[in-house]
Amino acid sequence: MPIDSDKMTRILHNFVSKISDVEGAAVVTPDGLPLASSLPGGIDDVRVSAMSATMLSLGEKVGAELAKGGMDQISVVSGEGFSILTNCGNDAVLIVLAGKDAKQGVLQLEIQRVVNDLKVAMR
Repeated sequence: MPIDSDKMTRILHNFVSKISDVEGAAVVTPDGLPLASSLPGGIDDVRVSAMSATMLSLGEKVGAELAKGGMDQISVVSGEGFSILTNCGNDAVLIVLAGKDAKQGVLQLEIQRVVNDLKVAMR
């Protein structure tokens, strides 16, 4: 069964519009191809997807080298907010952009909820 990109896009739009401090989200393949996105204007989903693949590859290598297993999540924290990459099954990774005032506990809970919704859309 093919991946329903339209459904995934609706899930992402709903996630971004309903969760305060979430500025954007995208789903990409581990090799850097965009599947669905709800990103702010001016952010190129193809470029984000490619950069995410690089981060995922590095995260997998670090996990293997340190004997910590596969990658579940990678966070980049900056003065302006967070970029969080979360494993979404074998075929996809969720990227979430959040503002600096985002409450990390609430954000993690919502990320897990949207990951579950996306996994259903990918079946």
